[in-house]
Amino acid sequence: MRAIIQRVQSASVAVEGSVTGSIRQGLLVLLGVQTDDTEAELQWISRKIVQIRCFEDEAGKLNRSLLDIQGEILLISQFTLFGSLKKGSRPSFNRAAPPERAEALYELAKLSLATELGREIACGIFGGDMQIQSHLDGPVTLILDTRNKEVCKNLMLKRFSLTITFL
Repeated sequence: MRAIIQRVQSASVAVEGSVTGSIRQGLLVLLGVQTDDTEAELQWISRKIVQIRCFEDEAGKLNRSLLDIQGEILLISQFTLFGSLKKGSRPSFNRAAPPERAEALYELAKLSLATELGREIACGIFGGDMQIQSHLDGPVTLILDTRNKEVCKNLMLKRFSLTITFL
């Protein structure tokens, strides 16, 4: 399971012209599910997202979490996080979970994140053609990967814009 997490001042998602979710200050979370991901990995990533200290305290240090600031989450399903450009120019999505499995874990992610946060979260529509607007804050962009837990440690940088290349 992989999540791209962006700190935002606000964000919203629309499907077919109708807004399905919007938040004020908080985190925009793009979540990708890999073929053999489990509920245990989902629980780990959910706890981590809510506990990440990526909001500034009075001293300007990244010491506050979503819980500390009463922030919100906008969750978007994103199978392309497991796209591979190893061969050629067209991405291969062989590592992404099949839609039925991915949707089941996405639905569990909505419940798990809401439970960890202590309130409802905003969401996109699984498999929908979504238009996402976000007002990034910082920008602060982080990656969580249940198969490579060191990634989140190495990318916790303030005022850093990240370009992501998937191999």
